[in-house]
Amino acid sequence: MGSKREREEQNDVVVKRQRVEEEVGSPKMHAFENPLLPLASYDDDDDEEEEERKRDAIRRRVVEGNAKKTELNGSVNQVVDDDDDDEDEDYANFIQGKRTRSVEVRRDCPYLDTVNRQVLDFDFEKFCSISLTNLNVYACLVCGKYFQGRGPKSHAYTHSLEAGHHVYINLKTEKVYCLPDGYEINDPSLDDIRHVLNPRFNREQVEQLDKSKLWARALDGSDYLPGLVGLNNIKETEFVNVTIQALMRVTPLRNFFLIPENYQHCKSPLVHRFGELTRKIWHARNFKGQVSPHEFLQAVMKASKKRFRIGAQSDPVEFVSWLLNTLHTDLRSSKKNTSIIYECFQGELEVEKETQGKGAVDRRENVDDQNGGSENPNVVKETFKMPFLMLGLDLPPPPLFQDVMEKNIIPQVPLFNILKKFDGETITEVVRPQLARMKYRVTKLPPYIILHMRRFTKNNFFVEKNPTLVNFPVKNLELKDYIPLPPPKKVKKSLAKDDEKSQPKDTEKSRTKYDLIANIVHEGKPNEGSYRVFVQRKSEEQWYEVQDLHVSETLPQMVALSEAYMQVYELQQQP
Repeated sequence: MGSKREREEQNDVVVKRQRVEEEVGSPKMHAFENPLLPLASYDDDDDEEEEERKRDAIRRRVVEGNAKKTELNGSVNQVVDDDDDDEDEDYANFIQGKRTRSVEVRRDCPYLDTVNRQVLDFDFEKFCSISLTNLNVYACLVCGKYFQGRGPKSHAYTHSLEAGHHVYINLKTEKVYCLPDGYEINDPSLDDIRHVLNPRFNREQVEQLDKSKLWARALDGSDYLPGLVGLNNIKETEFVNVTIQALMRVTPLRNFFLIPENYQHCKSPLVHRFGELTRKIWHARNFKGQVSPHEFLQAVMKASKKRFRIGAQSDPVEFVSWLLNTLHTDLRSSKKNTSIIYECFQGELEVEKETQGKGAVDRRENVDDQNGGSENPNVVKETFKMPFLMLGLDLPPPPLFQDVMEKNIIPQVPLFNILKKFDGETITEVVRPQLARMKYRVTKLPPYIILHMRRFTKNNFFVEKNPTLVNFPVKNLELKDYIPLPPPKKVKKSLAKDDEKSQPKDTEKSRTKYDLIANIVHEGKPNEGSYRVFVQRKSEEQWYEVQDLHVSETLPQMVALSEAYMQVYELQQQP
């Protein structure tokens, strides 16, 4: 009896176990089926478990393959290698596919009407306004602020929920997204914002810049001239503004920086910031009629180690000299010591130097012993050539005494008189680094020549300014009458062969006429004065006076009446 009962109890346990397994394996279908159950299903955990199982299986196959690879011979080993490579590739593709999430792209967005172009300003540095980082920064197209990222925990995502601003543009990729939904907006109406963020020029547009007389219109209805926009004076940075306005008149330099492909190999931030500023100044689709050189100034402060900085007035001549040399250093190729800077501004001087002293005899170069030895045995003459980017002109000293009207007479001097310094005969006495007598002669003229008048003299106590006015021509500055230039090379041989063919070559090589294109002026006291610049617009040959944000027309006669401090002349194309 006992054995029978035990058998029946065991059978009952087995039957119950089978019933439970059947119920778990196939759940009963109820009469009332919830239609929302498929939408509320939570299959993410199951998917993750499946993915984890797949990863483990692939890892196991890779490990087993590696174990087999160590056991088999060379021929078999090669076959196993091929299989393992496929397995590795499958595993890498699986992981990569998991990581890359496809972003939905839409052409229509209900929030596009909230974009406010009036508040957009891309002239400042691209830093997140909260975390102060420059990585993955987005600009809110509703309020104009910068935020980092667009993920659920990012500052842009939080801003979209708190402020209700939904349209953002990536400042690097120029893609527009709607947050918090996360889809990408592909709408042609946003192209004007992309052009303001990163202005673009092709070579045909660059060639037509000097021929176009059209004005452009900003969003507020004001008109402005592309290439002659006002520059914001952040804080005592007018020395940078006048320099930029003057350099924008140099056509080859402007054309070079308008196309970023010309300097994409360069890693210098200063070069790229100068290129961005050039494109913004010449862009005809700006939202505003002025540009803020904030990013360029930050690059200048970093590259010059705060020699030129925001909040401290500096000399435009020192800034131009530093800027041109730094740009050349960053742009030059390793093989050739040339760049667009040297192609535009570099000329050549022949210097004859006379020094006294016994120690200078050992260091002399190209000494003329016949002339030096006969007059004074202690005088050493050196003759050497040196390149230049600008020429410094010495002004005559102002009068010390007042006239009958108890006023100081402001003297005037023609430009040709102070250019005699470079005729090869006028002696200039130099004190530093040692007492010497110098003679300068220009042997090569550049396409663009920069002249600066040395108006400021520093002593131990204060800075003095020379108020002498320089009379200069605005057009047709003929240098060969005042600066004896060397004769053009290979002219005599061509004259002997054929006089008619040699004439155009002769005139082409001996072009010495220059036209003024920019004139920087200083007004006021040495330490408290201000700078402004007169520039010419080539398309209509009209002169404009520019001081920070103010741009106004002026007459060429007014240009010649100013206290010129630095001038840029352009070589005439036709002699």
